[in-house]
Amino acid sequence: MDSCIFCKIMRGEIPSPKIYEDDTVFAIADITPKAPTHILVIPKLHIDSVHAALPATMHVFENLFSAVGTIVNQKGLAQNGYRLVINSGKDAHQSVHHLHVHILAGGDLGLVP
Repeated sequence: MDSCIFCKIMRGEIPSPKIYEDDTVFAIADITPKAPTHILVIPKLHIDSVHAALPATMHVFENLFSAVGTIVNQKGLAQNGYRLVINSGKDAHQSVHHLHVHILAGGDLGLVP
């Protein structure tokens, strides 16, 4: 998508240091962190949200969660724990309509209601 902020970051039109990148996925720090460590893991293939995925794009999820595992291990986040969040739709406050996973870590994240 031409106007998608994540697509612009991926194309280098908006500068954002990459924490991780491979052929299918990249990761950046969230610009409005909700935890001491807040990383966004973003597939390079633009899919609006989880419910917009098609059977032909299921490989995106495999690549996405493989990258999450790599990042969590590289950053040493597994020892004390981390939270994964995928917001999907208006009521979930999805602010960028390009599928992405939030990795939150770095302290007590509290209980989720």
